[in-house]
Amino acid sequence: MSVDLRAQPTLTRSQLARRARVVRAAQELGAEGGYDAVQMRDVAARADVALGTIYRYFPSKDVLLLAVMVQWLGELEQRVMERPPRGATTVDRIMDVLERALRSMDREPLLTRAVIAAMTSGEPASVDAIGEVTETMARIMRSAFPADVDATVEASAAKVLGHVWWSATISWANGMGDMGWVAGEIREAAELIADRFG
Repeated sequence: MSVDLRAQPTLTRSQLARRARVVRAAQELGAEGGYDAVQMRDVAARADVALGTIYRYFPSKDVLLLAVMVQWLGELEQRVMERPPRGATTVDRIMDVLERALRSMDREPLLTRAVIAAMTSGEPASVDAIGEVTETMARIMRSAFPADVDATVEASAAKVLGHVWWSATISWANGMGDMGWVAGEIREAAELIADRFG
């Protein structure tokens, strides 16, 4: 089953507002208590909506948490557009972008683990979400590449780095290392892949 995890433009203004409250409530509960704290009844109470309203937008808790991740990445993309990556080299600029993401994740470890649990749960919508996360991370990272890099090569390099980011964050969520370790894994991959771009 395919579920659109972004706010659908066909919704009315009041429906968009209710949907946004639901996503925000899930984000808050996940930040406070992790995956188990995001119970649909509690989300409904916090968002001040009927339980049925939540299920109209999100057929499961995992789909709701996936929407939290998509929204979080959209906000990161907006911040990167407003404040482009800095650094003397492509690797430095890539790390500037990815370290912003990692700092944000490190500030909300329970929420980050909750979202990763949803993305690895086997929920059919997680396939779409992982694809969207990978695509968004690649789009964000492309802003770190020089303008003269071939677009196809740039897209491939950014996609591979997005996969490394995703793999390292899953490992972190399962107890392997801290965010410094994740950053080190990503830097190693960035140096192997993007160092040639200067």
